[in-house]
Amino acid sequence: MMNYSFRPPEEPAVRAQGLTVVRGPRTVLRGLDFTVPRGQVTGLLGPSGCGKSTLMRAVVGTQAKVSGTLDVLGSPAGHPTLRTRIGYVTQAPSIYDDLSVRQNLDYFAAIADPGRAAAGRRHKNVTRAIADVDLTTHTDVLAGSLSGGQRSRVSLAVALLGTPELLVLDEPTVGLDPVLRRDLWQLFHTIAAERGATLLISSHVMDEAERCHRLLLMRAGEILADDTPDALRTRTGSETVEDAFLHLVDEATAAGGTKESTR
Repeated sequence: MMNYSFRPPEEPAVRAQGLTVVRGPRTVLRGLDFTVPRGQVTGLLGPSGCGKSTLMRAVVGTQAKVSGTLDVLGSPAGHPTLRTRIGYVTQAPSIYDDLSVRQNLDYFAAIADPGRAAAGRRHKNVTRAIADVDLTTHTDVLAGSLSGGQRSRVSLAVALLGTPELLVLDEPTVGLDPVLRRDLWQLFHTIAAERGATLLISSHVMDEAERCHRLLLMRAGEILADDTPDALRTRTGSETVEDAFLHLVDEATAAGGTKESTR
């Protein structure tokens, strides 16, 4: 008789139930239920102002007035043990203009991995992160002298320093040329495939949806769909994810409001 061992399904990287965020008189996120699978690139897409950045801040634990349940890598969002396991890149580059690219990364690497004994490991991680974002030729250039796209790449390199299990990237390709956008998306998939990391990437550019394993489509603080690009196109009879999104918007409007789709 063959002996089969039971292996439970892997827990998602992010699980939300009834996730709600209220800011003053406005409800920004409205009872969201969703999961983000481990080891995949999940796109968070929707028009500007729909709540994408608020959701991402909730995931990394920096958003106030959050209710509902939000578990990240098996712990409540914002738990101290998650700080070294999550990399977060905001829309505005979080770097020092009066430091060079390497000096910026050296500084953040020392904060994340302090101590003289870790110097060799920090140097290796900094060199790798700079190469990951294709800034090796700009290592000694002051961050304040870089273009907007290059500054965004330095912020991404900072997030990649500690090989995080979850990368949360808020519109990382805004303002970048098509070649660099392509190269960064290739990097995102390499990080997921070779390092086993989970990536949650927001964008308002619908053609980037085609590059994701899975999609969360948002509108007005609610989730219209949580599915794969192929499944969304098939279900709505659309040729592109953008057409599928517009179909879902029209469907929700006709029903009197947005509604979360089933998988």
